[in-house]
Amino acid sequence: MAIHKSAIKRHHQSLNKRARNIDIKSKLRTLIKKARQSVEAKNRDEAQTHIRAVNKALGKAVSKGIIKSNTASRWLSRLSRSEFRLGASS
Repeated sequence: MAIHKSAIKRHHQSLNKRARNIDIKSKLRTLIKKARQSVEAKNRDEAQTHIRAVNKALGKAVSKGIIKSNTASRWLSRLSRSEFRLGASS
């Protein structure tokens, strides 16, 4: 373990950031899962609502540096594509 005060403080900060990142990523995965389930249930209105929520959460996660921009874009693109296919098939 570190001896210097600054190193101890940085260690505490890194633990706090790690906990926050894990929490936010978990919530993101839950939102994405709900959106996928509503798409699979062919519930278009609910799917759009969930995808909007995912978009907002992804934007926040990117701005805080929790996930990278391209990753967020890829996840949102896949969700949006599946929701669009839902509309095309019905």
